[in-house]
Amino acid sequence: MRTALLDLDGTLADSAALIVEHLAKAMATVGVPVPEPAVLQTFVGPPFETALPAIGVSAEQTRAVIHAYRESYDPVAAHATPIYPGVPETLQRLQDAGLRLAIATSKPEFLARSITAGTGLDRFLTEVVGADDTVGRIGKDKVVAEALRRLRIDPGRDPVIMVGDRHHDVDGAAAHGVRCIGVAWGYAAPGELAGAELVVPDIAELERVLLGDDIWEASVTAA
Repeated sequence: MRTALLDLDGTLADSAALIVEHLAKAMATVGVPVPEPAVLQTFVGPPFETALPAIGVSAEQTRAVIHAYRESYDPVAAHATPIYPGVPETLQRLQDAGLRLAIATSKPEFLARSITAGTGLDRFLTEVVGADDTVGRIGKDKVVAEALRRLRIDPGRDPVIMVGDRHHDVDGAAAHGVRCIGVAWGYAAPGELAGAELVVPDIAELERVLLGDDIWEASVTAA
């Protein structure tokens, strides 16, 4: 069975504006200087647990910011997160063609499940895998590992592709011998997806590639 592991933010959901709004609010609440919008935008995708310390936020402040963010963002995310145009229709056609679809996101798993249910994307998904700090599952490499475990996928034998918009998706997949298709409509900086197998310009091209044979044959050959 062919399996596509799909990132959520920046790949299926155009969630940057909502995330940035609530993150800036949380940082201000805690008393952490709020960086310019271009910097805040880079936080969409990677876990805050690593992104905030990277700009000099202390461990204690990071915990406080995340807590404040969760208090304001989580209650609205399920119904306020916009899905990119054409995504539901594309997932339906991929599912109809026999592809197994699963979410692999750095977002907390409980929240990813809430968003996919609230937006109706859950009906296309076999599994939703996200971060879980209670078991130390932080970072895309650990999320991908958990997705492979739950779906009983051996990348050396089973055709599997990661689809994402940031280098974290490329690197996290590569850590387990999984190739990655980058999507150009997400939040990557220029050149960030250089390590992807290919970068598709729009949802129609992603569908065409996933419904073809070449990428799947290459995924098993590479692993």
